[in-house]
Amino acid sequence: MTLRSRLTKDEILIAPGVFDGLTATLATDAGFEALYLSGAAVAYTRLGRPDIGLTTASEMADTMTLIADRTDLPVIMDADTGFGNALNARRTMQSYERAGAAALQVEDQSYPKKCGHLSDKSLIPMAEMAGKIAAMADARRHDTLIVARTDAIAVEGFDAAIDRAGSYIDAGADVLFVEAPRNSDELGKVAQIFKGRVPLLANMVEGGATPISSAADLQGMGFNIVIFPGGIVRALARTAQDYYASLRKEGSNTPFADRMHDFDGLNDAIGTNEMLAMGKRFDGNN
Repeated sequence: MTLRSRLTKDEILIAPGVFDGLTATLATDAGFEALYLSGAAVAYTRLGRPDIGLTTASEMADTMTLIADRTDLPVIMDADTGFGNALNARRTMQSYERAGAAALQVEDQSYPKKCGHLSDKSLIPMAEMAGKIAAMADARRHDTLIVARTDAIAVEGFDAAIDRAGSYIDAGADVLFVEAPRNSDELGKVAQIFKGRVPLLANMVEGGATPISSAADLQGMGFNIVIFPGGIVRALARTAQDYYASLRKEGSNTPFADRMHDFDGLNDAIGTNEMLAMGKRFDGNN
Protein backbone atom coordinates (compact mmCIF):
# COMPACT_ATOMS: atom_id res chain seq x y z
CA MET A 1 0.00 0.00 0.00
CA THR A 2 1.31 3.43 -0.91
CA LEU A 3 1.40 6.27 1.58
CA ARG A 4 -1.14 8.18 -0.51
CA SER A 5 -3.62 5.30 -0.47
CA ARG A 6 -3.09 4.73 3.27
CA LEU A 7 -4.08 8.34 3.93
CA THR A 8 -7.53 7.70 2.43
CA LYS A 9 -8.39 5.51 5.42
CA ASP A 10 -10.27 6.91 8.38
CA GLU A 11 -7.79 5.66 10.99
CA ILE A 12 -5.02 8.14 11.80
CA LEU A 13 -1.51 7.14 10.73
CA ILE A 14 1.03 7.11 13.57
CA ALA A 15 4.57 7.67 12.29
CA PRO A 16 7.28 7.37 14.96
CA GLY A 17 10.59 9.12 14.51
CA VAL A 18 13.63 7.10 13.47
CA PHE A 19 17.20 8.13 12.70
CA ASP A 20 19.11 5.04 11.52
CA GLY A 21 18.82 1.43 10.46
CA LEU A 22 18.47 0.14 14.01
CA THR A 23 15.60 2.40 15.04
CA ALA A 24 13.88 1.81 11.68
CA THR A 25 14.14 -1.95 12.22
CA LEU A 26 12.76 -1.79 15.75
CA ALA A 27 9.89 0.54 14.79
CA THR A 28 8.98 -1.71 11.87
CA ASP A 29 8.97 -4.77 14.12
CA ALA A 30 6.71 -2.90 16.56
CA GLY A 31 3.99 -2.88 13.90
CA PHE A 32 3.86 0.71 12.65
CA GLU A 33 2.68 1.41 9.10
CA ALA A 34 4.99 4.35 8.33
CA LEU A 35 8.07 6.05 9.76
CA TYR A 36 9.29 9.63 10.07
CA LEU A 37 12.94 10.49 9.45
CA SER A 38 13.52 13.56 11.58
CA GLY A 39 16.18 16.09 10.67
CA ALA A 40 16.38 17.01 14.33
CA ALA A 41 16.98 13.38 15.31
CA VAL A 42 19.78 13.09 12.76
CA ALA A 43 21.36 16.29 14.10
CA TYR A 44 21.07 15.01 17.67
CA THR A 45 22.54 11.59 16.94
CA ARG A 46 24.97 11.96 14.03
CA LEU A 47 26.28 15.38 15.01
CA GLY A 48 25.50 15.58 18.72
CA ARG A 49 24.19 19.06 17.92
CA PRO A 50 20.87 20.92 18.18
CA ASP A 51 18.34 21.26 15.38
CA ILE A 52 19.50 24.63 14.01
CA GLY A 53 20.14 23.83 10.36
CA LEU A 54 23.52 22.13 10.70
CA THR A 55 22.52 18.83 9.08
CA THR A 56 23.15 18.69 5.33
CA ALA A 57 20.98 17.29 2.55
CA SER A 58 23.58 14.65 1.74
CA GLU A 59 23.74 13.49 5.38
CA MET A 60 19.97 13.12 5.37
CA ALA A 61 19.94 11.26 2.04
CA ASP A 62 22.68 8.92 3.24
CA THR A 63 20.66 8.18 6.36
CA MET A 64 17.52 7.53 4.30
CA THR A 65 19.43 5.08 2.09
CA LEU A 66 20.49 3.05 5.13
CA ILE A 67 16.94 3.07 6.51
CA ALA A 68 15.49 1.93 3.18
CA ASP A 69 17.86 -1.05 3.34
CA ARG A 70 16.19 -2.17 6.60
CA THR A 71 12.47 -1.50 6.09
CA ASP A 72 9.85 -1.51 3.36
CA LEU A 73 7.63 0.92 5.23
CA PRO A 74 6.98 4.34 3.67
CA VAL A 75 9.17 7.02 5.24
CA ILE A 76 8.14 10.66 5.58
CA MET A 77 11.43 12.51 5.34
CA ASP A 78 12.28 15.90 6.80
CA ALA A 79 13.62 18.16 4.04
CA ASP A 80 13.92 21.27 6.25
CA THR A 81 13.70 24.31 3.94
CA GLY A 82 14.70 22.34 0.86
CA PHE A 83 18.24 23.48 1.72
CA GLY A 84 18.06 26.74 -0.21
CA ASN A 85 15.91 28.26 -2.95
CA ALA A 86 13.45 26.59 -5.33
CA LEU A 87 16.23 24.98 -7.37
CA ASN A 88 17.78 23.55 -4.21
CA ALA A 89 14.38 22.25 -3.14
CA ARG A 90 13.95 20.66 -6.57
CA ARG A 91 17.30 18.88 -6.25
CA THR A 92 16.40 17.78 -2.72
CA MET A 93 13.26 16.12 -4.08
CA GLN A 94 15.34 14.24 -6.62
CA SER A 95 18.01 13.08 -4.17
CA TYR A 96 15.53 12.10 -1.45
CA GLU A 97 13.44 10.15 -3.95
CA ARG A 98 16.53 8.23 -5.06
CA ALA A 99 17.28 7.47 -1.42
CA GLY A 100 13.82 5.94 -0.95
CA ALA A 101 11.63 8.60 0.68
CA ALA A 102 7.85 8.29 0.28
CA ALA A 103 7.17 11.90 1.28
CA LEU A 104 9.19 15.09 1.75
CA GLN A 105 8.35 17.66 4.40
CA VAL A 106 9.42 21.20 3.48
CA GLU A 107 8.96 24.31 5.63
CA ASP A 108 8.76 28.08 5.15
CA GLN A 109 11.53 29.11 7.54
CA SER A 110 14.53 31.03 6.28
CA TYR A 111 17.77 29.09 5.87
CA PRO A 112 19.37 27.95 8.12
CA LYS A 113 16.26 26.91 9.99
CA LYS A 114 15.57 26.16 13.65
CA CYS A 115 13.54 23.51 15.40
CA GLY A 116 9.87 24.43 15.09
CA HIS A 117 9.55 24.58 18.88
CA LEU A 118 12.46 26.99 19.41
CA SER A 119 11.91 30.74 19.55
CA ASP A 120 13.26 33.48 17.25
CA LYS A 121 12.44 31.78 13.97
CA SER A 122 12.19 33.75 10.72
CA LEU A 123 10.22 33.04 7.55
CA ILE A 124 10.62 33.44 3.82
CA PRO A 125 7.85 35.19 1.86
CA MET A 126 4.74 33.12 1.21
CA ALA A 127 5.19 33.33 -2.57
CA GLU A 128 8.76 32.03 -2.31
CA MET A 129 7.59 29.00 -0.35
CA ALA A 130 4.83 28.36 -2.88
CA GLY A 131 7.51 28.40 -5.57
CA LYS A 132 9.54 25.78 -3.70
CA ILE A 133 6.50 23.51 -3.48
CA ALA A 134 5.79 23.90 -7.19
CA ALA A 135 9.44 23.19 -8.04
CA MET A 136 9.42 20.03 -5.95
CA ALA A 137 6.19 18.85 -7.58
CA ASP A 138 7.74 19.47 -11.00
CA ALA A 139 10.86 17.46 -10.11
CA ARG A 140 9.33 14.31 -8.67
CA ARG A 141 9.40 11.13 -10.71
CA HIS A 142 7.31 8.93 -8.42
CA ASP A 143 4.22 9.29 -6.27
CA THR A 144 6.21 11.11 -3.61
CA LEU A 145 4.07 13.30 -1.39
CA ILE A 146 4.93 16.90 -0.52
CA VAL A 147 4.21 17.82 3.09
CA ALA A 148 4.06 21.61 3.36
CA ARG A 149 4.85 23.00 6.79
CA THR A 150 4.35 26.54 7.99
CA ASP A 151 6.05 27.89 11.11
CA ALA A 152 4.11 31.15 10.97
CA ILE A 153 2.15 30.82 14.22
CA ALA A 154 5.18 31.76 16.34
CA VAL A 155 6.34 34.49 13.93
CA GLU A 156 3.30 36.12 12.31
CA GLY A 157 0.40 34.74 14.32
CA PHE A 158 -2.30 32.12 13.85
CA ASP A 159 -4.29 33.91 11.12
CA ALA A 160 -1.16 34.41 9.02
CA ALA A 161 -0.33 30.73 9.41
CA ILE A 162 -3.78 29.83 8.08
CA ASP A 163 -3.29 32.13 5.08
CA ARG A 164 0.08 30.61 4.32
CA ALA A 165 -1.24 27.07 4.70
CA GLY A 166 -4.01 27.71 2.19
CA SER A 167 -1.59 29.11 -0.37
CA TYR A 168 0.65 26.07 0.01
CA ILE A 169 -2.23 23.76 -0.78
CA ASP A 170 -2.93 25.84 -3.88
CA ALA A 171 0.75 25.51 -4.86
CA GLY A 172 0.50 21.71 -4.91
CA ALA A 173 1.08 20.43 -1.38
CA ASP A 174 -0.30 16.92 -0.79
CA VAL A 175 -0.29 17.12 3.02
CA LEU A 176 -0.54 20.14 5.32
CA PHE A 177 1.50 20.64 8.50
CA VAL A 178 0.82 23.75 10.60
CA GLU A 179 3.65 23.69 13.12
CA ALA A 180 3.44 24.41 16.85
CA PRO A 181 -0.19 25.27 17.61
CA ARG A 182 -0.07 26.67 21.13
CA ASN A 183 -3.14 24.95 22.57
CA SER A 184 -5.90 22.48 21.78
CA ASP A 185 -8.13 25.26 20.43
CA GLU A 186 -5.57 26.14 17.75
CA LEU A 187 -5.11 22.47 16.89
CA GLY A 188 -8.86 22.12 16.50
CA LYS A 189 -9.17 25.26 14.37
CA VAL A 190 -6.50 23.99 11.94
CA ALA A 191 -8.49 20.79 11.49
CA GLN A 192 -11.81 22.65 11.17
CA ILE A 193 -10.49 24.95 8.45
CA PHE A 194 -8.62 22.43 6.32
CA LYS A 195 -10.27 19.07 6.96
CA GLY A 196 -11.24 17.45 3.67
CA ARG A 197 -8.94 19.56 1.49
CA VAL A 198 -5.75 17.61 2.05
CA PRO A 199 -4.55 15.19 4.76
CA LEU A 200 -3.46 17.01 7.92
CA LEU A 201 -0.36 16.26 9.99
CA ALA A 202 0.12 16.95 13.70
CA ASN A 203 3.51 17.03 15.41
CA MET A 204 3.89 15.85 19.01
CA VAL A 205 7.09 17.10 20.68
CA GLU A 206 7.63 16.25 24.33
CA GLY A 207 7.97 19.57 26.16
CA GLY A 208 7.29 21.56 22.97
CA ALA A 209 4.84 24.38 22.27
CA THR A 210 1.93 22.08 21.42
CA PRO A 211 0.21 20.11 24.19
CA ILE A 212 0.66 16.37 23.75
CA SER A 213 -2.51 14.75 22.45
CA SER A 214 -3.22 11.09 21.80
CA ALA A 215 -3.62 9.72 18.30
CA ALA A 216 -7.27 9.02 19.06
CA ASP A 217 -7.93 12.61 20.12
CA LEU A 218 -6.16 13.99 17.05
CA GLN A 219 -8.15 11.66 14.81
CA GLY A 220 -11.31 12.97 16.43
CA MET A 221 -10.28 16.52 15.57
CA GLY A 222 -9.72 15.57 11.92
CA PHE A 223 -5.99 14.91 11.65
CA ASN A 224 -4.75 12.13 9.37
CA ILE A 225 -1.12 11.75 10.47
CA VAL A 226 0.62 12.21 13.79
CA ILE A 227 4.40 12.15 14.08
CA PHE A 228 6.49 11.70 17.21
CA PRO A 229 9.77 12.80 15.62
CA GLY A 230 12.25 13.06 18.48
CA GLY A 231 10.75 10.84 21.15
CA ILE A 232 13.10 7.95 20.47
CA VAL A 233 16.17 10.19 20.81
CA ARG A 234 14.95 11.64 24.08
CA ALA A 235 14.27 8.13 25.39
CA LEU A 236 17.64 6.78 24.28
CA ALA A 237 19.55 9.85 25.49
CA ARG A 238 18.03 9.51 28.96
CA THR A 239 18.84 5.78 29.02
CA ALA A 240 22.39 6.43 27.81
CA GLN A 241 22.97 9.02 30.52
CA ASP A 242 21.79 6.57 33.16
CA TYR A 243 23.85 3.75 31.65
CA TYR A 244 27.10 5.71 31.53
CA ALA A 245 26.57 7.05 35.04
CA SER A 246 25.98 3.52 36.33
CA LEU A 247 29.01 2.11 34.54
CA ARG A 248 31.25 4.91 35.79
CA LYS A 249 30.05 4.43 39.36
CA GLU A 250 29.92 0.63 39.51
CA GLY A 251 32.67 -0.35 37.09
CA SER A 252 30.37 -3.03 35.69
CA ASN A 253 27.22 -3.39 33.56
CA THR A 254 25.70 -5.88 36.00
CA PRO A 255 23.61 -3.32 37.96
CA PHE A 256 22.10 -2.12 34.68
CA ALA A 257 21.48 -5.57 33.17
CA ASP A 258 17.70 -5.51 33.57
CA ARG A 259 17.53 -2.33 31.48
CA MET A 260 19.50 -3.52 28.46
CA HIS A 261 19.73 -6.35 25.93
CA ASP A 262 22.42 -8.93 26.43
CA PHE A 263 24.48 -10.16 23.47
CA ASP A 264 21.89 -12.66 22.27
CA GLY A 265 18.99 -10.30 22.87
CA LEU A 266 20.36 -7.64 20.56
CA ASN A 267 21.28 -10.21 17.92
CA ASP A 268 17.70 -11.47 18.02
CA ALA A 269 16.37 -7.94 17.59
CA ILE A 270 18.48 -7.21 14.51
CA GLY A 271 18.09 -10.66 12.90
CA THR A 272 21.68 -11.86 13.11
CA ASN A 273 20.85 -15.57 12.81
CA GLU A 274 18.63 -14.97 9.78
CA MET A 275 21.38 -13.00 8.05
CA LEU A 276 24.01 -15.66 8.78
CA ALA A 277 21.66 -18.32 7.40
CA MET A 278 21.19 -16.21 4.26
CA GLY A 279 24.95 -15.98 3.87
CA LYS A 280 25.28 -19.77 3.95
CA ARG A 281 22.88 -20.02 1.00
CA PHE A 282 25.34 -18.09 -1.14
CA ASP A 283 28.74 -19.13 0.17
CA GLY A 284 29.31 -21.76 -2.53
CA ASN A 285 29.56 -24.67 -0.09
CA ASN A 286 25.96 -25.87 -0.28
